[in-house]
Amino acid sequence: MNVHPGDIPTASVSELPADGLVLLDVREQDEWDAGHAPGAVHIPLGELPARTDELAQLPDDQPLYVVCRTGGRSARAAAWLNASGWDAINVAGGMKSWEAEGRPVVGEHDGPPQVL
Repeated sequence: MNVHPGDIPTASVSELPADGLVLLDVREQDEWDAGHAPGAVHIPLGELPARTDELAQLPDDQPLYVVCRTGGRSARAAAWLNASGWDAINVAGGMKSWEAEGRPVVGEHDGPPQVL
């Protein structure tokens, strides 16, 4: 699918809602384990088409914000999701911006979480 980046709805981390945020993290398992947003849903980009049933369980009355490390994979995921009928918005700057904005990050292992 050839999508122009300007055609993908995008929001900066500072524009994200404080409450009721539905966040989909499309990074790989090792990136997720190292550090992710609390409450995010994790489906790696390559598994997205096979796992849309999990997305169907998310609230459908608000946008689905899609995040990766810096915004490239999440832009592709958002484009695919929008083409498939979802209301998806790419998070500009990804988890690197999330972390830089001081948003919380949790990990799946001992030690401080980090964004890979």
